[in-house]
Amino acid sequence: MNQQHKNLAAGRWKELSFFEQMANVGSEVERTIRWKDKHNADYSQKAFERALELLDLTIADEKNTKRLRELLRVREALADYGVFDNIYKSTNQNWQNYFLAFNFAARINI
Repeated sequence: MNQQHKNLAAGRWKELSFFEQMANVGSEVERTIRWKDKHNADYSQKAFERALELLDLTIADEKNTKRLRELLRVREALADYGVFDNIYKSTNQNWQNYFLAFNFAARINI
């Protein structure tokens, strides 16, 4: 997997609040779903990889250590949904609902 967000990984990502980080992950998940619905597997896969990359940056951010359990569970379920057998039975709507809350929280904090 290529690193898509090099300048974010260099430190800018850590300046964002947890809610902003998760809202950005959610944006990539939303793009994944939209491209999948439009039957563009290549763009959907690239958006999915970016979502995982941003989630990994969020996991690596020291300020999020208290949320590590949730973040790792989200990563596991997201990978299962996008690549594996979807044993957790995730749906597009589940992911959209989960990340929508972070969009609201990020906007409140601005």
